[in-house]
Amino acid sequence: MSSHVVEQQSAASVKSSSLAQAFGAAIFGILVLFAVGFAPMDAAHNAAHDTRHSLAFPCH
Repeated sequence: MSSHVVEQQSAASVKSSSLAQAFGAAIFGILVLFAVGFAPMDAAHNAAHDTRHSLAFPCH
């Protein structure tokens, strides 16, 4: 004999969790953009140079 425990999350809990994850990802993306996109480091500039130009991100 086996018993199954079903755990249900409320819709509000799932929505707030998804919203928090999206907000965290957006903040992380903004930090990466400023850290790599605008930093005067040659290594970071050269590593992302071709990708920047393919996405029309001005770097010069």
